Amino acid sequence: MERHLHILHNLDEAFHSNPRFETMYTGFETAKVCYLPLTSFVLKPLQRLLHYHQILEKLLDYYNKDHLDYEDCFIAHQKLTHLVPAVTNLLRKSENLIQLCELDRDLSGSDLRLSTDRSLVRIGCLAKFSQRRGYQQRMFLLYSDLLIYGIRAGAGFKIHAQLPLQHLSLEERADNPLQYSFILYCAQRVITVAAASQEDKDRWLDDLTRTIQSCKQKSDSQDDQLKYFSLKSTNSMDDMMDKSSELDTSRVHTLSPQRSNTTLHVCWHRNTSVSLEDSLTCSQNQLSGYLLRKFKNSNGWQKLFLVFTNFCLFFYKTFQVS
Repeated sequence: MERHLHILHNLDEAFHSNPRFETMYTGFETAKVCYLPLTSFVLKPLQRLLHYHQILEKLLDYYNKDHLDYEDCFIAHQKLTHLVPAVTNLLRKSENLIQLCELDRDLSGSDLRLSTDRSLVRIGCLAKFSQRRGYQQRMFLLYSDLLIYGIRAGAGFKIHAQLPLQHLSLEERADNPLQYSFILYCAQRVITVAAASQEDKDRWLDDLTRTIQSCKQKSDSQDDQLKYFSLKSTNSMDDMMDKSSELDTSRVHTLSPQRSNTTLHVCWHRNTSVSLEDSLTCSQNQLSGYLLRKFKNSNGWQKLFLVFTNFCLFFYKTFQVS
């Protein structure tokens, strides 16, 4: 546990500084055996500790004190109970670091690892209004200090603009032409965006309102200047789609051929959003059981053991397969 964050930092540092390690790393991620980003598996030891703690709680509720396994379960539960606060705090830091590292690989024109104080709040799609093209799908990323947005470009995403939260404000208007829309004000810019549903809109507004307020309070009490990554241009990028759709050639080599399983790509394809809190919550919950899967080329069915956790559905032949 003590070295978990250190391991993640070393993995990220080696990926960006060692071309041979980067080739090996991306090569393994494209293999069939690695069906998720490699960093997802690094989180498993921490997630398992919390999962074991929940299982032991259920067993203690189910067993009576005369059961043969009650005492062993009780001792194990007590030991894990002392670890849960530290594990929960470490898991939040590790999840945030992993998200920043994965986003840095998928985004062209940024260095999200520039600020060690930055934390991810929400990532997902919103429809952004443009005078020339109307509403177009954009990827928005809300951090503790800024909001950035961009568009799919090649195998990754190209950032169009960054909006510091200390200068950002929100407005809901009844005369907006599209349902589930709201307005962002930042300095001299006015940006109209729309969510895919009322539920998604409420989540964005709640997170934006809370994060903007927190950022402004911190900026009032601190004299140090917040660190942002630099962009070549942040003005009217959506009016220059023909030119901005190409990836920066200096970043192309860092984009893995298979990145469709990352949070950024899943949110883009599903036109939805996910928060860091969602990721932490889903890793602590699990649903499992047997289901029948229909064969593609016949009328037969196959009985499989399925586990739904961490936004993923895992298929096993039996419950005993590790």
